Amino acid sequence: MAPPSPKRSLFSLFLLLLLSLSFLLLLFSLYPSSSSTLPTSHFSLPALHSPPPPFTLTVKLLAFDRLSSLSRCLRSLSAAHYGPDDRVNLHIFIDHFKVPDASDGASLDVDARLNGSRRILDFVDGFRWGFGDKVVHYRTGNVGLQAQWLEAWWPGSDDEFAFVVEDDLEVSPLYYKFLKGLIGYYYYNASNFSPWIYGASLQRPRFVPGKHGNKLQLDSDTRIFLYQLVGTWGQLLFPRPWKEFRLWYDAHKTRGIKPFLQGMVTSGWYKRMGERIWTPWFIKFIHSHGYFNLYTSFSNERALSISHRDAGVNYGKTAGPDSNLLDLKSLDFDLLEMQPLSKLKWYDYCFRQVLPNRVVSNFNELGYVLHSLQKMKTIILVNIHKVPQTITRNLLCHFEGLNIQNYILVGPKSYFLLDLARRGHPVIDVDQFFDNVQSHKVIDVQGAGLELIKDILVKAYVVEKTLELGYNTWVVDGNMLPVSSNMFLDVADPSYDFYAGNTFKVLLVRSSSSAKKIWVVDFIRKVVTMAESSKGKGLVSMDGRNFASVAAKVLEQRGVNFKGIEEMNFGVDLNATYLNQTSLGDGKKMIYWSFEMEMDLVRKRLEEIGMWIIDGDSSCRAVVCHQS
Repeated sequence: MAPPSPKRSLFSLFLLLLLSLSFLLLLFSLYPSSSSTLPTSHFSLPALHSPPPPFTLTVKLLAFDRLSSLSRCLRSLSAAHYGPDDRVNLHIFIDHFKVPDASDGASLDVDARLNGSRRILDFVDGFRWGFGDKVVHYRTGNVGLQAQWLEAWWPGSDDEFAFVVEDDLEVSPLYYKFLKGLIGYYYYNASNFSPWIYGASLQRPRFVPGKHGNKLQLDSDTRIFLYQLVGTWGQLLFPRPWKEFRLWYDAHKTRGIKPFLQGMVTSGWYKRMGERIWTPWFIKFIHSHGYFNLYTSFSNERALSISHRDAGVNYGKTAGPDSNLLDLKSLDFDLLEMQPLSKLKWYDYCFRQVLPNRVVSNFNELGYVLHSLQKMKTIILVNIHKVPQTITRNLLCHFEGLNIQNYILVGPKSYFLLDLARRGHPVIDVDQFFDNVQSHKVIDVQGAGLELIKDILVKAYVVEKTLELGYNTWVVDGNMLPVSSNMFLDVADPSYDFYAGNTFKVLLVRSSSSAKKIWVVDFIRKVVTMAESSKGKGLVSMDGRNFASVAAKVLEQRGVNFKGIEEMNFGVDLNATYLNQTSLGDGKKMIYWSFEMEMDLVRKRLEEIGMWIIDGDSSCRAVVCHQS
């Protein structure tokens, strides 16, 4: 054989280099840098493959005493389209009937109940399942629906999934193809994976659990969306969130903690039915962790899984199918066409749209996020730097209760800040924003004073941007709580452009042409100079909180008239001797306290006046719906 020519060797080398470069680019696309992705606590990304690796799907069928329902469900499962290489296991859990207590004089026909159970067992034993293992678990006692769900599964690996169905369900022949495509697209695809998604429901969305919530309405183009509510009529469960829920459930139930969530219809269910149902537990867990479920929305009330709502625990008498089953005959679109996660809409328990991951790191992002806030021409800039996390969460619960949505949180980059962002709270990453400002602006800040004045400089530029966009701006610290919903709207004397607090550090900048003329680069430069010169003089503390004090001092030096917040009877000190609910209602709009006040004392005082509204999970005790 003749040796290769030099030209051919060079071409081969060039081709090899091109293939290597393509492979590296593929790796970078699959594994984005840690600086651009959200930290995932103890979660890690599942092993990524294209196509997805073989995974295990096990159908968990929960049954009791409805033979006709069970047979219909099994027939629909066996009629589904499974590929020749697909392995789907079937686990059937049959709850035992309640054995009557002879001491209470019950006269149940035990023989009839036994015969009924035997007929179910005979049918299940004779049912042929050719797609994987079939396992039957016949319980020795009556455990109820809660234990049926919670004890049905403990994942053995991150590649094991459970599809839970109750016996009065019927699934589409297309259900498995869709689930397989969904798992590959939203679980094994790096660009569409999120550890905050706990699974997918195949039932038609038709229920909003938050009292006074929005109607469940979706546009005709929406086929897949995210919704916090679990769907019990055909629910796919991802392994890690389910494990986390089971551990959370154990920790709470063994301590006697109840899954009450004020403002939710499901809490009323739990009060009536107690431990016969499991969904209030899962709903409370999802609320505290901020997780979401994938849902489908098909026209003409179609779904891949329908409930016939046969008489049982949930229905006193049979109500009939809740939806129309989607099958090949009625399929008029590409079922496996799925939108990227970034294109999907997210909804909370009130069916209010959630806008996750609004993290501002530069001026362009700031403008976008400010426009996404409530259209009230007023922005609330809340500093949470070195504010305890529980204090911040309590503040956000008050914002939710009062329907205050036009706020943005400011703090250094941290897991907590990014976790707030992925839950739908807009945030400003001070560290990245500061670096962006330094690369575009002429102000030079360096040396020992960098960390001290970073927050002050960022806030100054944010106020500049809000004035440019025509917004009024409140700058407040996290050591305060609003008492009324109009706290940030009403101003007693609109003749001033600036309002500043001395006792509690608050600044209000009203949008006006005169304010814009004052708040220019030269003014910001003077704010920075004032902050640097004030180190060690008590005006600027080591955590850089007192932006309002610095700005007020610069305004005073420039001869700008501003009004003191204290003159407006605006707030009340949490440490006041006779503070109670009555004094809060006396025209006050804010309650505040010193950062030097001990955390335990702050919590105690807030509890005394009913202003501490988070639970042991640092989650809001209530869901408060405000219709859009």
